[in-house]
Amino acid sequence: MARVAVVGVGAIGGALASLLETAGGHEITLCTRRPLQALVVTTPEGVVRVRARNLTNPAQAEAVDWVLVATKTYDAAGTATWFPALCAGGAPVAVLQNGVEHRERFSPWVNADRLLPVVIDCPTERTGDATVNVRGATLMKVEDCALANDFAMLFQGSLAKVELVEDFTTAAWWKLCINSAGALNALALKPAGIFRDEAIGPVVEEMVAECVAVGRAEGANLDDSMPEFVLNMYRKQPADSVNSLLADRLAGRQMESDARNGAIVRAGLKHGIPTPLNSMALALLQAV
Repeated sequence: MARVAVVGVGAIGGALASLLETAGGHEITLCTRRPLQALVVTTPEGVVRVRARNLTNPAQAEAVDWVLVATKTYDAAGTATWFPALCAGGAPVAVLQNGVEHRERFSPWVNADRLLPVVIDCPTERTGDATVNVRGATLMKVEDCALANDFAMLFQGSLAKVELVEDFTTAAWWKLCINSAGALNALALKPAGIFRDEAIGPVVEEMVAECVAVGRAEGANLDDSMPEFVLNMYRKQPADSVNSLLADRLAGRQMESDARNGAIVRAGLKHGIPTPLNSMALALLQAV
């Protein structure tokens, strides 16, 4: 199979590692800041114990066949310190992060033909330094290019679904529409149950409508029903579900608000489209 390095083993990185483990046959390397005990991932199908080598220093790394980036969006420079060793043999880099700026974020360190943007939908939470809870199925959408089939093959045999899409712009902005409203959880310090409050509904829909307008200006094909879809989706989630922004704020960590709501605000300014609710959410989250 393949030698695969996962850089950043939080909620998404842990979920990816468990999928690689269940696919079988891979040689997995987990690249982290601090040493990990044995990574244990709870999934709807059972508990997965990931057999992997754990490295905490890029100087220890060796060439692999694939690099999967699951670090926070604001840590691109730190993530890139792993690339010289891991990519010494020409390994491509798949970027599985929030936002719509995958290529821009890593273009200083990875050639365009070796970089694969990925949108991932995986309801997961980190419950400890080496424990992750995956609540549902994993869907990944990848830009249909020369690397896409090889990436999809990494997960063959797991329960992950990998879709090759021609219109990655739409896929990325579709996911950002969902993520935009997640800022409300971090602001209110409350999990998904907050969306069942009738007073919150119009706020969610307006935040998403701003993202739809900006995404369309960026070339995304987004339907008018997107705000209602997002609200209904959140209301169907378990009331105690915690998104990454809320988890980071509760833990006192830096949040990815700039890559989420900030991306909407920046593109809105570029196109002259007002984004008052996303701008307010960004300002407040940056302030705290």
